[in-house]
Amino acid sequence: MTEKILSVRGLNKSFKHKQVLFDVAFDCQAGRIVALVGANGAGKTTIMKAILGLIKSSGEVEIAGKRVGFNHSVSSSDVGALIEYPGIYPFLTGRQHLEMFAQDLTYLDQLVAKLKMTEYIDRPANKYSLGMKQKLGVALALINRPKFVILDEPMNGLDPQATRDLRNLIEEEAKKGTSFLISSHILAELQKFADDVVIVKHGRIVKNSTMAELLAKDQLLITLKTSDDKQTRQVLAAADYKVLATPELKIVCQTEADVETALVLVQERGILIKNLFRNSGDLEKTVLDLIER
Repeated sequence: MTEKILSVRGLNKSFKHKQVLFDVAFDCQAGRIVALVGANGAGKTTIMKAILGLIKSSGEVEIAGKRVGFNHSVSSSDVGALIEYPGIYPFLTGRQHLEMFAQDLTYLDQLVAKLKMTEYIDRPANKYSLGMKQKLGVALALINRPKFVILDEPMNGLDPQATRDLRNLIEEEAKKGTSFLISSHILAELQKFADDVVIVKHGRIVKNSTMAELLAKDQLLITLKTSDDKQTRQVLAAADYKVLATPELKIVCQTEADVETALVLVQERGILIKNLFRNSGDLEKTVLDLIER
């Protein structure tokens, strides 16, 4: 049975007289990457802060089997975190930051290399760009090889190459058993590597499922290139398929069985199918559909 690293039950939070979290509950298993997504102000950062015990809240939170509460310190061997913006001392170098917080220095140079920070790691942090500071914040979250890592908008300020490097590092650490809870507005990026998705709307969990299950509920959009696109449109429209009015030949199917039936119909008319492209679901579309209801 997979080990449960994070357990959140009945998490509620109010600021003054306004409740902002409502009975939030979800889990994170060992080695899983959980995407926490929602609109601005949905409560994502508040959930992360409550999990870490940085703000007062009601409910139960356990990390690696240990109860967490307000001002109850969490061992850095259990948890690493980057919330909002990294706390950086401007006149210390990146290396000095890592040395200050590292329990063991053996991973330091390896982590710096993986995040492509070697060129500037010995410069004062006040010389860093936003992306450099962000990578330092991620490195600080990972330096002690914790069991569970929380990253709040970790791709903020990163260029495409740095985003890819971060994704590769997260996937590599997850394969070793580290669990991640990650928020990001770059949903197309999260779709590439997250295992599970928790969607938040106005402080409530509106969806909690695996990424595969969530995207499987999307309709299939099929793009075809045939020897006779005009006739193919007529054949499929006559068979009650939804054929989009686009320059490319696109049809909407509910299931893979519908796709196979469409292909048979076309081929029976002697039309050659030259190319076929299936979309794999769209996390952004699915999330927007849920939070805009």
